[in-house]
Amino acid sequence: MFRRRADAAPASQAQSAERITSVLAEGTSLAGKLTGKGGLRVEGTYDGEVNFDGLFVIGPTGRVTCKQLRAKTVIIAGALRGDILAEKVEIRATGRVWGDVTTASISTQDGAFLRGQIQMEETVDLGYDKKATPAEGESAEPSDQSKEKVTEKLVAKPRAKSKPKTKK
Repeated sequence: MFRRRADAAPASQAQSAERITSVLAEGTSLAGKLTGKGGLRVEGTYDGEVNFDGLFVIGPTGRVTCKQLRAKTVIIAGALRGDILAEKVEIRATGRVWGDVTTASISTQDGAFLRGQIQMEETVDLGYDKKATPAEGESAEPSDQSKEKVTEKLVAKPRAKSKPKTKK
């Protein structure tokens, strides 16, 4: 009566290949740059850059603020202030997002909140497959367009002149 069927897949195969490997616990605050592979669950507070090659979960008590969250899969049950670039996005019933979403797959539960735009793409390039060495036939030199961008960033803006201090 309660026997497994012979054709049923084992429980380990039924689970997702992506899993949580690190946790930012509730009551913990962190600011900076998060990069890496694997799975990360945020139950505390994080403020900074997120570029994660894998699963990124914001738990019900998690609060994340970033300009753009980049990850293969993003699950939000807490709060996110920032844009999302991901292959797959899931906003749970307790999830709150203030920002734009660019993805190939999105799902939301009843009660989920999103203030922003959704842009659906057939594929999303997260830039993780790029190699450090140029491919055959490509030049190692940066393009003129990328040189212009670097030059723009390096040009210093003149400061306002201040009056010299005099002693009284």
